[in-house]
Amino acid sequence: MYAIIADGGRQYKVEEGQELDIDLRDAASGDEITFDQVLAVSGDDGVQVGQPVVEGATVTAEVLAEVKGEKIYVQKFRRRKDSKRRTGHRQRYTRIRVSKISG
Repeated sequence: MYAIIADGGRQYKVEEGQELDIDLRDAASGDEITFDQVLAVSGDDGVQVGQPVVEGATVTAEVLAEVKGEKIYVQKFRRRKDSKRRTGHRQRYTRIRVSKISG
């Protein structure tokens, strides 16, 4: 059984027990998050596709931790002006584990 959810302008295909990183949320470790924008649900009786969302379908997930992504380096260079700059950035994410798909 899987579901396709929309969160933060992106779509995720999730299954029960799967861990994934979503945009940072103000939630402590162990909290529950409910996603109600479920675009499609696949189960034993086939696939239900919403228009745009499936009515009554929800995905519940448990917050595991706050994590950082890989480091991205940004370099700016202007030729012949002795101007160089190098900065780095690590995006922060919330790691969740999908616990239940209903709908």
